[in-house]
Amino acid sequence: MCGITGWIDWKRELTEHTAVIEQMTATLDARGPDAKGTWVTESCALGHRRLSVIDPVNGAQPMIRHHESGTYAVAYNGELYNALELRRALESCGYSFQTNCDTEVLLVSYIEWREQCVDKFNGIFAFAIWHEQEQKLFVARDRLGVKPLFYSRGEGWFAFGSEPKALLQHPSIEPAIGAEGIAEIFLVGPARTPGHGVYSTMSELRPGHTLTYDRNGLRTTAYWKLQSAPHELDAEATAAQVRELLIDTVERQLVSDVPVGTLLSGGLDSSALTALTVQYYNRLGLGQVDTYSVDYVDNDKHFKAHSFQPNADAPWIQRMVEQLGTNHHYIQFDTPELVNSLEQAVLVRDLPGMTDIDGSLYLFCREIKKGATVALSGEAADEVFGGYPWFHRAEALNANTFPWALAAPLRKSLLKPEIAELIKADQYVADRYTDAIHEVPLLSGEDETARKMRRMSYLNITRFMPTLLDRKDRMSMGVGLEVRVPYTDHRLVQYVFNIPWEIKTYGNREKGLLRKALEGILPDDVLYRKKSPYPKTHNPSYLNTVRKLALERLDDATSPLHQFINESRIREIAASDEASSNLPWFGQLMSGPQLFAYLLQVDYWLRHYKVKVTL
Repeated sequence: MCGITGWIDWKRELTEHTAVIEQMTATLDARGPDAKGTWVTESCALGHRRLSVIDPVNGAQPMIRHHESGTYAVAYNGELYNALELRRALESCGYSFQTNCDTEVLLVSYIEWREQCVDKFNGIFAFAIWHEQEQKLFVARDRLGVKPLFYSRGEGWFAFGSEPKALLQHPSIEPAIGAEGIAEIFLVGPARTPGHGVYSTMSELRPGHTLTYDRNGLRTTAYWKLQSAPHELDAEATAAQVRELLIDTVERQLVSDVPVGTLLSGGLDSSALTALTVQYYNRLGLGQVDTYSVDYVDNDKHFKAHSFQPNADAPWIQRMVEQLGTNHHYIQFDTPELVNSLEQAVLVRDLPGMTDIDGSLYLFCREIKKGATVALSGEAADEVFGGYPWFHRAEALNANTFPWALAAPLRKSLLKPEIAELIKADQYVADRYTDAIHEVPLLSGEDETARKMRRMSYLNITRFMPTLLDRKDRMSMGVGLEVRVPYTDHRLVQYVFNIPWEIKTYGNREKGLLRKALEGILPDDVLYRKKSPYPKTHNPSYLNTVRKLALERLDDATSPLHQFINESRIREIAASDEASSNLPWFGQLMSGPQLFAYLLQVDYWLRHYKVKVTL
């Protein structure tokens, strides 16, 4: 994994502006702590920070390849899990290779297959390839958006980067937001509408899309979308197919020249990946698997089960460690660390985010990095297999809005009435939901129940999953840790998308099909454990601290929050039972305490980034 950035300009001689690409590249040093490089010609400047995972000696970037058709340069962030097969295919076409890294495979794939190369890739990636003779930049992002890519453009120029911070070093790009940006922060956030960069000066290349920039302008194209198709197999055969796909995916993603570990919560998703990893290690004689879990001081005393978090993880982690014989690392944080991490999480994400859920992951990854460079995570299984509570609740299924954000009226009430009216709060959220629903590839002949579940699956894969993938990428790469997410393998996602809901819920259980597929791999008590999300602190000291700090911001006349928020409503919540409510205002984990923490992050972001508001 790495950080990439670049700048194309038809009006300026870029060899005279090398300091800019150096500064843009330097902002991504955490993503690539092992090496750096830039490549500059008259019209193109590329920058790269490298995290060495495959062939550490020979994989320096930007990588240059000379061919009879011209000179090509690539800046690449990601991993190709089918690099060996692609290399063999290219060798049969007459190509030779000087390295063992997938960067060279990716670059040669483009030389041979041009824009169609992305159709052949199995992996997570964001990359840019410059063809000097054609004066053309080709940019692509993986199908599910595991790896990020943002861009900006002006008259005669184009710039891109793995993160907004790289773009903000460009002299023509400022940290500004308009009405849409305000709506994204206060009504949609910490999610983002696909394609929106929140900053009015930048956009996001959507997952499964390519971008071409040359003297004729900019063009984006979707090369992959979820497709609907009939599913003919019964539950037994379907489970067998899922099992086969998952095993193949995990084994592909365990390839690495540096230490690998797994994130283990004791739940179904992470336990399955860990069990498959142990099987693979045992078969190849690779030794003991390192596993990692996170918890919080005194969580055992303060945890109270509720519908979104039915049980604690600690006993189940111990159960799996004993079952699999892993070398386990218990990592624990206390309230002061979580509060202090709120600002660091903003700096890593360049935006307000999932508050302590972000911060705790950043701290967790920082500790993992001490023993591993690559880790496997169970992220995305709930979106793919239908595990979240809102898949199973009538009020969410019939809400006609995003089911993880049912508290839209509450969120609107946090804004000044004039701001809510200016950004058309109700209409903005409704329009974003309508846009998403109109994308759903419906299947002819399905009844209304099947269509409703297909819509729910599509929303989760294309709107909620990116939020968690953003979080996972930024917090892990913020400490130079590569986290791989096997449940986002596009073959698996596409296959499961078309499985009927009654098979997905085999045995009348959430993720029943996945449980069926994992029989014999996990012990039954773990296999049929009730779903529990990523752990968060239940210590009342966290609520007390962030509430106090948020009220202090309201008392500060210089706080930029005052131009947006309904101060009396915030104080009312702070003094009421809503402050400690378990009813999430976003997702499963962000409830009363996280509301105050989010306001703290917004305040810090506006101040630190000197965000310019244009209305």
